[in-house]
Amino acid sequence: MAKILVVDDHAVVRAGVQQFIAQRPEWQIGGEAASAQDAIRLIRAQDWDIVLLDISMPDKNGVEVLKQIKREKPALPVLILSMHPEQRYAVQILRSGASGYLQKEALATELVEAIQTVLCGHKYISHAVAELLTQEPVAEVDKPLHETLSAREYDIFYRLSQGEAVTRIAEALCLSVKTVSTYRSRVLQKMNMSGNAELIYYAIKQNIID
Repeated sequence: MAKILVVDDHAVVRAGVQQFIAQRPEWQIGGEAASAQDAIRLIRAQDWDIVLLDISMPDKNGVEVLKQIKREKPALPVLILSMHPEQRYAVQILRSGASGYLQKEALATELVEAIQTVLCGHKYISHAVAELLTQEPVAEVDKPLHETLSAREYDIFYRLSQGEAVTRIAEALCLSVKTVSTYRSRVLQKMNMSGNAELIYYAIKQNIID
């Protein structure tokens, strides 16, 4: 059963999503948060299969919340639910690591499709968002170095930047030391860096770690 965290400052919206999810026996609302602070606390305290995140939070910008989630749990998928039209935020949100963007006024069937798509490990991109992405391609050279990494490479990079040893990373991710070492070499090559010290300095400079 997929465990879902709903983050929205409007109780009516949370209740509506709760009522909808209750009709899907394979899904459950495992928690709700009305603020960014509560959301981060719950994300740190428990394991989740997906986060439904409102972009407009009272205490912190939704984009910043998304970035913090991806820093702390890079593999956790986040589906953005927003009252704003796609052309305003969708491209930026997807570039920041979201697994999808959906307007709150979307049909229930669209929400089902979006959640199912994201839970299967894919990004949910509507026709409107796909058109925006086509119109505004992103050059790799314009991206911060860490955004050129794959999800697994970013996970390795983040752990290395926190000072974790290769052996500990291998144990935590159920990988061999050789595999982690290969990922480390690939990360260093992609980011044009020579060692962990440079990774740590970069991560601090980019506010990826404190």
